Amino acid sequence: MKIITFLSSLLIVITTSAQLKGIIAEKYTHFQLTTKKDTIDFVIADTSTTIQKPVLLFCQGSQPVPLFLDLKKQGIYPVALSNFNVDEMKKHYHIAVISMPKTPIIVGPDNLNKSYCYITDTTEEHSYSTEYLLADYMENYVRRANIVLKYLLKQDWVDSKELIVAGHSQGARVAVCIAASNKKVSKLGLFGYNPHGRIDQQIRQARKDAEKNKITWEQADAIINNQYDFYKDILNEDMVKKNPSLVSWKSFSKPTLEKLLQLTIPIYLAYGSDDIITDYCDLIPLYFIEKQKTNLTRKFYPNLEHNFFKIKKDGSIDYAKGRWNSVMNEFIEWTQQ
Repeated sequence: MKIITFLSSLLIVITTSAQLKGIIAEKYTHFQLTTKKDTIDFVIADTSTTIQKPVLLFCQGSQPVPLFLDLKKQGIYPVALSNFNVDEMKKHYHIAVISMPKTPIIVGPDNLNKSYCYITDTTEEHSYSTEYLLADYMENYVRRANIVLKYLLKQDWVDSKELIVAGHSQGARVAVCIAASNKKVSKLGLFGYNPHGRIDQQIRQARKDAEKNKITWEQADAIINNQYDFYKDILNEDMVKKNPSLVSWKSFSKPTLEKLLQLTIPIYLAYGSDDIITDYCDLIPLYFIEKQKTNLTRKFYPNLEHNFFKIKKDGSIDYAKGRWNSVMNEFIEWTQQ
């Protein structure tokens, strides 16, 4: 077994080549790693690598959202880290973000839908490329992240004694699996984390909508039954082969709670009270207590939704009052303790 592991590691070294591609938006250094089957773009949120610091890898949420938008006259706009105080974060870490698989790192309006996802046809909102759909699964994200981390930890400007991995939404689930597969990870940050899966979320949403009288209980029950049928489809190999979009549903409907509970490193769990995806987060400490584990820090934010925006009294989202900045700063402070 040790020989196989060594050969696999050696193979990655031999077949991976790295390129420094240049500076984007005058603030980000673009790297590109090329393997036999994949090209992995990622950025470091800095233009200088003269100071040795640990790496903080941030894992994005779902959908093929590019790292940067080409807004033409307005210039290049960074998406993945736009809500954070990057200048504060990079005092302590080299902030790394990996581009979504089979997704250009910079995309202009001709290939974006209203959610800023990369599409092949602007007349069809969900015209995601088949290459992306087939690459959009957990194991691929973890594999790509570990290739990037392996490269970074070998650089003389990286302090390899510490490695932070954090993620939001789907990225939080990916972050858990990276930490479970990589012994170099020393701390883990989870934001808007669902320990269960996508199907679970759809069922809970139907119940919430019925409780709020947005739909009838009969409608909720019909939605729930449809989700049961859909889950059967995504677990059917023949159906998945016919429909590439089911690849992601199958992968990200698997719970990650067991992997989380196996970790011994410090874990930071942050979530908003009005985030349907985090209904189970209140219960996660019970599992840690049951196993007599003390490596979990829970941070609860009242009246905030999935992306840490304020919720108004009428239940709508107040997009003028985002808290991502302070939420992330508090996490950075925690990592320094």
